[in-house]
Amino acid sequence: MILSIQSHVAYGYVGNKAACFPLQSLGYDVCPVNTVQFSNHTGYGKWQGEIFSANHIEQVIHGIKNLGVMDSCKAVLSGYLGDSSIGEIILLTVQQLRQNNPKLIYLCDPVIGDVGRGVFVKEGIADFFKNYALSNATIITPNHFEAELLCGFPINTIEDAKAASAHFHKLGIKIFIITSFRSPDLPADKMHVFLSDGAQCLLGQTPLVDFSIYPNGTGDLFSALMLGHYLSSFDVESAFKNTLQSIYYVIQSTGKMNKRELDVIGHDYKNIGYSSSIFVETV
Repeated sequence: MILSIQSHVAYGYVGNKAACFPLQSLGYDVCPVNTVQFSNHTGYGKWQGEIFSANHIEQVIHGIKNLGVMDSCKAVLSGYLGDSSIGEIILLTVQQLRQNNPKLIYLCDPVIGDVGRGVFVKEGIADFFKNYALSNATIITPNHFEAELLCGFPINTIEDAKAASAHFHKLGIKIFIITSFRSPDLPADKMHVFLSDGAQCLLGQTPLVDFSIYPNGTGDLFSALMLGHYLSSFDVESAFKNTLQSIYYVIQSTGKMNKRELDVIGHDYKNIGYSSSIFVETV
């Protein structure tokens, strides 16, 4: 079982809506705990709904615990929080689950902001990730903006990314990923993803699909797929390659259909289409 604690939208595919089906397609039982319920993601500029309180999240998690099913939990996945107090509940849950399963994986997607938009979460959330969450995480998947904010220095080159990796590995993080790595040394017409597991650094490359409005939720989808593929084999490089193949397949499909929302549903993520345009190299 995977406990997925992140946002929910009625319409569209971000947060738990982007994570649950792909993980289920990979064969996992997913327990989604929603940190917010919005009509749609905030990229539309208007939405309705509310952020759930930390007490609400805590009650839902306690209710699952009371069923006696948490012993089968292999991993916790967290994304958009809404409030730092929700993060505190997530960390407490991770720590409690690790008392019974020290090998429990915690993938933390530290949703804070993005290039061009800056910080778009409530005050206190960035500090929560930096000061508390990271030291409890097994895997983190920040975008480029978030990685720089969390390590405290610019990341302009692969060597900078390696320096950031060293910073995060010292905190106990096993796998560090920059989901949208940007560098003037790399082709601008490609999308790049950087990964370090402490033993090796990998750079993934996929073609850049052109959109009039780029769909939200790709980071949420990436985190879910990386977690699912990693849990199936604990082979970092294989999980990384499979995740990149799936992400490109979904983004390409979304572009062909000219959709604003990611084309998440209806794919067999165990047997996703292979593209020779995907490259992964050691750097």
